[in-house]
Amino acid sequence: SALLNAHPGLGARLVGAAVVVTFMTNYVLFRDWERFGPLLLRHPTLLAVDTLFGSLLLISAGPDTTLAYVSVCTPLLAGIVYSWRGAACFASLQSLILLLVHAATKNPGASLAESLLLPGLCVVTGALGSTLRGLLLRFGAATHALSAVQSRLAVTEAVAAERARLAREMHDSVAKTLHGVAFAAEALAATAGAENTDPARVRQQAELVARSARRAAAESRELLTDLRGRTDPDATDVLHELAARTSDFSTRTGLPATYHPTGEPVAPPPELPSAVARQLLTIAAEAMENAHRHAAPTRVDVRAGVHGDLLRISVYDDGRGLPPGTTLERLRSEGHFGLLGMVERAAAVGARIHIGRAGHTRGTEVSLELRLAAATAREEAP
Repeated sequence: SALLNAHPGLGARLVGAAVVVTFMTNYVLFRDWERFGPLLLRHPTLLAVDTLFGSLLLISAGPDTTLAYVSVCTPLLAGIVYSWRGAACFASLQSLILLLVHAATKNPGASLAESLLLPGLCVVTGALGSTLRGLLLRFGAATHALSAVQSRLAVTEAVAAERARLAREMHDSVAKTLHGVAFAAEALAATAGAENTDPARVRQQAELVARSARRAAAESRELLTDLRGRTDPDATDVLHELAARTSDFSTRTGLPATYHPTGEPVAPPPELPSAVARQLLTIAAEAMENAHRHAAPTRVDVRAGVHGDLLRISVYDDGRGLPPGTTLERLRSEGHFGLLGMVERAAAVGARIHIGRAGHTRGTEVSLELRLAAATAREEAP
């Protein structure tokens, strides 16, 4: 519109220059605001110069074109960028320009209301820009505060998760092993104090105490290594280690505990990463200890094997079973963390766990199912 209405010669050149300068300035600001935006924030004169160049286009195009309505966006931008003071200054400047354009235009049919419409819109858009600036600043402050709260919550959750993990490790490994050492030492003291002492029996119990103490030391080292962030790259034969722990449990407690291999006989032994294997073995050991301490069983059956891509482990006792209405929330509120720790450990390695009768008429069965490929991928993930 401005170019069509411009006078040939110098007028057309001035309008063309104003078109190029105004367009390129706004395009550069839009394209790379992060680089050139701070210049506009620090130097309001840049927006004033752009407004003056735009006034040349407005004079050429006339007050009845779309360009006149677009010009009221200048006070809006000034209110967003420079607050209410900038909005007031540029609303006054743009209103003055529009009034001068109306006065210079020979349009006797234009009424006073039509002449004051666009200047009034400049005042309105300036106030709107200042209001939007306040809303944006409050939104930014609220977003910053929300981010800070989320960061603190994330730190708190991480600390709580680490404390829960350490509590599981201490409860299910070192504490349980030391409890077994105490039982074995008491049995050794009773045997050594008997009138008819059997040297073979004393030696067997002494070896059990020593083996249990070494296991407690090894578990303590594993816990300390884990706390320092170093992982053991070696793999563990879960089935072989589970059979050894079942035999040690039976010898230490006197409760008949039998290990039964299941699954495919030609399958290679599952060698899992040590971190995953430690969690599975701890769950099985915790299941045996819970049966011995709380269920009064006559036997414990441990079954494990590879079924396709699944590693299945089950620990069954023929004791009194779980009390009716047992839930994780109830156990947590009553301070019993054995079953809760088993569920958390299974979730940590991606295994599925089920605790209940599982089709038996009495007793309790703890069954685990772990996909071997997922366990290996979980350990190798960064």
